[in-house]
Amino acid sequence: MKISRRTALKLSLLTGLSLTRKHSLFAMVGFAKPSNLLAPGAALKAGRWAMAIDVKKCLAAKDCHDACIGACREAHNIPDIPNKKHEVKWVWREQGDHLFPDQLDEYRGAELARQTVPALCNHCASPPCTRVCPTGATFKRSDGIVVMDPHRCIGCRFCMAACPYGSRSFNWEDPRPYLKQINPDYPTRTKGVVEKCTFCDKRLAQGRPPACVAACPAGAMVFGDLKDEKSPVVRLLGENYSICRKPELGTSPGVYYVV
Repeated sequence: MKISRRTALKLSLLTGLSLTRKHSLFAMVGFAKPSNLLAPGAALKAGRWAMAIDVKKCLAAKDCHDACIGACREAHNIPDIPNKKHEVKWVWREQGDHLFPDQLDEYRGAELARQTVPALCNHCASPPCTRVCPTGATFKRSDGIVVMDPHRCIGCRFCMAACPYGSRSFNWEDPRPYLKQINPDYPTRTKGVVEKCTFCDKRLAQGRPPACVAACPAGAMVFGDLKDEKSPVVRLLGENYSICRKPELGTSPGVYYVV
């Protein structure tokens, strides 16, 4: 459909007015105002968001049935694709000796080496993925969260090649047919784009913690602000020994494992 220059100017003026007047654009054109718009100050904010996973609590929770993974998949419309080569994963389980190939031995972390624990995007302080993206589709926010804009993603997969943690997935096929139920509060993606964990940035904007953290029955996943000495994640890390994935790379991961 072609839009004339006159019509385009009218739409531009209407949009500008909606930003300056009391009534939103939704009301001006007859749509109902979205019910999930937040009052000022409702969002959770931090200097740098981080997560700590208490491995002992995680391994002891034998009956959790991967509640963190299920909650993440439901919250973000992650497809359940039978073909493992086309699998899309935000939070997944990985064996300890694969996550920490040079940090575990028979005296330190022997149990972890044999077990599987949750893995996800590390939201690095110095993320290599953002530096190689040619369109700016992946970028780091001021609060440390590394996010994806699927509308800008051209599917080049440079970010996947740059990520040393295998934290990104490519949609080799349309993911929507593999969704049993669609969560209307989160957008679905399309074939040909990359996606990954976002630390539930949309939930944080609504004043809620990440879905995996909220769903963990053992309280093994702790989320908080690394810049706030009173935050639960800082207290946990200060009182316990922890490791992170591939620290020698200098990416400064924002996900820690308390061992």
